[in-house]
Amino acid sequence: MTCPAEGTPESDPAWARQLLGHLRPAGRDTGKVVAWLAGTVRGTVALTDASGRLLAGEPVPVDDALTDDLVRGRIASAAWDGRGRHVRLVRVDLPATPGVLTVARIAPFDREAADAVTHTAAVLEVLLRARGSTETEDRLRRAAADLRLAILQLLMVEDTVSARRVAAGLWPGLLDTDTACVYVVEGRAEDRDTLADECLAATGGQALVVRCPAVEAHVIVVAPDERAGPALRELVEPRPYTYLGGSTRQSLARTAGAYGQAVSALAVARFRPGKAAVYAERSHPERLMDPAALAAWADRLLRPLAGLPHHTGGELLATTRLGLEFTAVNAAKVLGVSRNTVRARMTRTEALLGADFTDLAARAAVHLALNTRACPPEEPAPAGDEAPTGTAGLTALLAGPAVQVWARDLLARLNADSRDLRGTLRAWIAAGANAERAAQRLGVHAQTVREHVRAAEPVLERQLLCGGGDLYEVVLAHLAVGDLAPPALGPEEPGDRDRPVHR
Repeated sequence: MTCPAEGTPESDPAWARQLLGHLRPAGRDTGKVVAWLAGTVRGTVALTDASGRLLAGEPVPVDDALTDDLVRGRIASAAWDGRGRHVRLVRVDLPATPGVLTVARIAPFDREAADAVTHTAAVLEVLLRARGSTETEDRLRRAAADLRLAILQLLMVEDTVSARRVAAGLWPGLLDTDTACVYVVEGRAEDRDTLADECLAATGGQALVVRCPAVEAHVIVVAPDERAGPALRELVEPRPYTYLGGSTRQSLARTAGAYGQAVSALAVARFRPGKAAVYAERSHPERLMDPAALAAWADRLLRPLAGLPHHTGGELLATTRLGLEFTAVNAAKVLGVSRNTVRARMTRTEALLGADFTDLAARAAVHLALNTRACPPEEPAPAGDEAPTGTAGLTALLAGPAVQVWARDLLARLNADSRDLRGTLRAWIAAGANAERAAQRLGVHAQTVREHVRAAEPVLERQLLCGGGDLYEVVLAHLAVGDLAPPALGPEEPGDRDRPVHR
């Protein structure tokens, strides 16, 4: 970079203070340092690497043999005069390769100008080494984040053996456990990197902390250590716009199911004073059903998947579970596959189970069966049990007294609103969560349907417009009270098709 004025710098030690100022965090820019030197010595300055590539400043023609001696370390500095120019060259040790700082000007170099060149070379070395260290650290951080995501994706498809192998090399002992809790921490997307670092610190490095690939505002934490939950609660409570959802303790092979639980709990956390909730803190319909009957029904419904090779069956189960919770695009991001792969696996599962996933009732039923498989009831059905509960269908499961009370109480919350939120919600669910079709059926505007569904969310303490487990619970409540027709699932369950639907 050239300064048009000629002469020598004034005899003022201020240049040294100015040079040191470039070492402050706000001033660490090699281009600015080179420009400053050009102005200080009133000349032309170039910083080049070993190949002669210009890194900063403006080109300065010099003898190639001279720069080669500097690069090879034969000399540390050199001076050259001729053709009306005075040139100083100083070797600069760059992070990856030696470089050369070249300064040319018309006036001879006095002591202060020479000192300015020498000290600037030293400052440039410090800045470039610091930048190189920062870049290396950033690459290592990105690589570690990618490995954490890869481990999570392996856990999501129940490949715990591979997940442990990947984790063992970098985080010994992290997955030396059979069970863990999954947490989802939600904050502002722009703060997620900081939030992820704080989650790592809060868990003492004893948890798998992953930036969610599907939702920019989410951080996923797989925590074998029971102390992680209280630590994360303490982290979330004082932070604005930050919430925590947690799962019950599950085996590592059930990570996908635990993740769904954590996302479901996160919806409740948004309405809690402490901004945190755990899945077990809320009544869920499956906990109110006969455990033996529920386990037998789920096994019967999912039996077509059980006959597949373990790897294939695991992929279909994990993909279907996430595909029912999220869009195909987001499920693909979590699993690290293409959205077409997710859709293909979902279609295959539909065919095997005889279910139509465009029907919310069918999705809710399969979701219930998958959750039952991932989190077996505390009292599983005994082997060889031929009791009537062993052949109960979905309709019979939902007809239990406890489920009936739960369903009526849940939907009754909507009755206090004068806008008939319950009627709108029923029509919206029957229309496959399509606001336009529901609006046509009700004779209102589609935006009115969306507003009513959105208004029902805080009343029910469940996310509805986003789909997933919260919505399926509400669908099951409608099935239980007879507001929706039972879904068609595989072989027709006795009595289901003839069950009346209340309108």
